Amino acid sequence: MSELSKLTIKVPIGLLEITATDEAIVGVKPANHGENVEANDLAQKCKTELEEYFAGKRKNFDLPLADEGTDFQKQVWEQLQLIPYGQTRTYGEIAKMMGKPKASRAIGMANHNNPILILVPCHRVIGADGSLTGYAAGIEAKKYLLEFEKKNK
Repeated sequence: MSELSKLTIKVPIGLLEITATDEAIVGVKPANHGENVEANDLAQKCKTELEEYFAGKRKNFDLPLADEGTDFQKQVWEQLQLIPYGQTRTYGEIAKMMGKPKASRAIGMANHNNPILILVPCHRVIGADGSLTGYAAGIEAKKYLLEFEKKNK
């Protein structure tokens, strides 16, 4: 694996740290401060695509992702990427889509451990009662993203 490149960007939900190798994006997560470690081309491309997303000009991302996790987590993250822009799914719906109808809690944990926010849209998963459940960048950020996507659908 090549060296990690880190790039922090300011977006409407706060600071995000993009972590990339030369081959793939390995993380997009909330950041406390801006620290850039020679941002490579892929980190720069991710920055551009996120800026386009927040400008309402991009609904899908064209970046290679290296989401490190268990096989089950990776399956959940793949399902998250199938949720259309501007729509939501419940944990139970994802469980059924995966053929594991009793796995809602495990899906919630995999969603919680998603290392690549926005690109792997864990913000599009809500509680069975329609409530906004946890989000790494905070519930207000999740609410913002869902409203933003509905408005720009």
